[in-house]
Amino acid sequence: MGLPNKGEVKGKVEQAVGRVKETVGVATDNERLESEGQAEQVKGNVREGVNNVKRNIGEAIEDIGEDVSR
Repeated sequence: MGLPNKGEVKGKVEQAVGRVKETVGVATDNERLESEGQAEQVKGNVREGVNNVKRNIGEAIEDIGEDVSR
């Protein structure tokens, strides 16, 4: 498994920011901020997942190329 790509890292950052927003929203009884944080976490999960699939496909293609060249 290779290093995460930029999209995966961005997804992780969005998840972390979302967790902070949600926590602050809960602590301050701000439902809008809490919801915004939850939505940002979902967005980050999706972004990370999509980019993880892209990376895995790329690695699989590289592996096939290596097998063919042998």
